[in-house]
Amino acid sequence: MRDVFRPLLAAMLIAIGGCASFGAPPINPGDSETVVLSALGSPTHHYQDGKSHLLEYMSGPWGQTTYMARIDASGKLVSYEQVLTTQKFATIKPGEATKDDVLRTIGAPSDISYLSLSDLEVWSYPYKESGVWDSIMHVHFDKTGIVRRMENGPDLRRDPDSHWPFLMRM
Repeated sequence: MRDVFRPLLAAMLIAIGGCASFGAPPINPGDSETVVLSALGSPTHHYQDGKSHLLEYMSGPWGQTTYMARIDASGKLVSYEQVLTTQKFATIKPGEATKDDVLRTIGAPSDISYLSLSDLEVWSYPYKESGVWDSIMHVHFDKTGIVRRMENGPDLRRDPDSHWPFLMRM
């Protein structure tokens, strides 16, 4: 009877091992920019940040992850991290941060809209709040490109009960 379960056990161990490495970056600090580009492909955006630069890897137009690879002046990888997080959003200071600061911190938005009544441009970022809830962070900019406020809420596009885009309930 034991021989019957061996193939099943082997398949389960392979599956579990695959899950353990899923999402792990195929790059390491100290790798050259060439290695990073070879492993990750072309970035969705590129930003200069002092003497280093950032390679942005955004997951689709409404994806919930954006990874930033920081490359130092010598062309070596310093860090590679998911930036659409509550912790990163908290580093953006309303009244101080500019559009360029936001781009270097959390990357390009998934959507840009305009609130004519309040005269604010809004950049929207879908993300997994606390790794669990489908949320969207909205960053509001004034005419001069300064962050005026940030608001998050549920991502109704991912809520099967919301009837998005038809949000009115009868």
